[in-house]
Amino acid sequence: MKRLRLSEIDNVPVDTATPIPGWTGGEVRRTRQPLLPEGASKFFNSSVVNFGKGATTGWHKHQTDQILVITSGNGIVANETGELEVAVGDVVQILPDENHWHGATKDSSMGHITITGVRSEERRVGKECRSRWSPYH
Repeated sequence: MKRLRLSEIDNVPVDTATPIPGWTGGEVRRTRQPLLPEGASKFFNSSVVNFGKGATTGWHKHQTDQILVITSGNGIVANETGELEVAVGDVVQILPDENHWHGATKDSSMGHITITGVRSEERRVGKECRSRWSPYH
């Protein structure tokens, strides 16, 4: 058994952050706090991911389910058929190989815990994120 304190886990910059369409607020950023270091679990990967205003993951897929637990702010989770507005306390399940993106709104940062299977690799898909909050939607 092991207990972690989020306040003691370093925020590591993530190389990729995609702005929501129509974003005019400058560079977007996201960070990750690894909850389970690589190899710590035979079954799961888990991190806290923090998105600055307007930042998203960009389109991607995973080989296993992904569970998102929203821990701060307001955000969007989208797949090819729709979007969900999410807020603190919401839990979203994304199915294996479901093309999706998630991130903050233009007016709020957003943080979530992500849980995926160990064999799940993120595969980026070259599409533009669309959102009903975008003036270009």
